[in-house]
Amino acid sequence: MAIIIIRTLIVYFSLVLFMRLMGKRQLGELELPELAVAVLIADLGAHPLQDIGIPLMNGLIPIIVLFCCEVLIAGSTMKSVKLRALLYGRPAFLIEKGRINQKEMRRSRFTLDELTEELRGKGITDISQVEYAVLETNGVLNTLLFPEFRPVSSRDVGLSPPGGGYPIIIINDGRVMDANLRYMGRDRRWLERELSRRGASGPEAVYLLMLDEQGRVYYAPMEVKS
Repeated sequence: MAIIIIRTLIVYFSLVLFMRLMGKRQLGELELPELAVAVLIADLGAHPLQDIGIPLMNGLIPIIVLFCCEVLIAGSTMKSVKLRALLYGRPAFLIEKGRINQKEMRRSRFTLDELTEELRGKGITDISQVEYAVLETNGVLNTLLFPEFRPVSSRDVGLSPPGGGYPIIIINDGRVMDANLRYMGRDRRWLERELSRRGASGPEAVYLLMLDEQGRVYYAPMEVKS
């Protein structure tokens, strides 16, 4: 039993390490070669766990080889446009200038049901409002509406609202993020004043407190557990 647990932990942490080294882009959006590597790694990692008679290195070495191949391919595709197009493909314009491209729909094996479903997921129910719909190489459908249907921005109406910057979490589920507090140029005394102003007994009574560069605070008290 102990051997199984140890082997499982070794394989688990090895997979986590390799996937982390592959980069966040691969974790967020899998291209075709990356999907193949992920499927193979999952299968190879399971073999040493299913049969303890298989040497552990017989499962780890192929994973290391696949990891090296993925790193080399990723580096090569960054330098070569042709290789990137060969391995990852090219975006497909399913809707171009307001017109459904039936040829691209068939080539991408994308049905009308799938197209309308994806559009509904983006809050679009009228296809005539879509100027471009692009099926990206990772399978995500991006859309661009005709100018008259796009949301109005502050610039369109001649306004220039001040930017608030990126809100930083100061208290997370009752825990004070001291590094974030220092990053925003605040200290514990400032935090105590903010909590006192909102009637909080301490950080443990706060579920979330965020601060942006304009000094605006978002505060959410901890709910009483039933």
